[in-house]
Amino acid sequence: MGMGRDCGAVTGAFMALGFAIRNAASEKEARFKAYDLAGEFARRFEALHATIVCRELLGVDLGTSDGREKAARDNLFRTICPVMVRDAAQILSEMIR
Repeated sequence: MGMGRDCGAVTGAFMALGFAIRNAASEKEARFKAYDLAGEFARRFEALHATIVCRELLGVDLGTSDGREKAARDNLFRTICPVMVRDAAQILSEMIR
């Protein structure tokens, strides 16, 4: 996080999906199920936003100090990020049901 790679809301959703796997018979089965769920989540998120990559969503690279300063100055953490969190939570909710 904070490197401009995968969106933090997406990363959090991936972790939650991993915890949602309870009935796998083996570690390998659980891992493969987690991969499938993460892929499905990413496809749904990308259908809304075209990408899961933070720097593409924000239009700045949080991996640089200039990018972080621009994001703060342009209020991106309060305008764009909440939309990403909301959409990630909605997709996650639909998938866990």
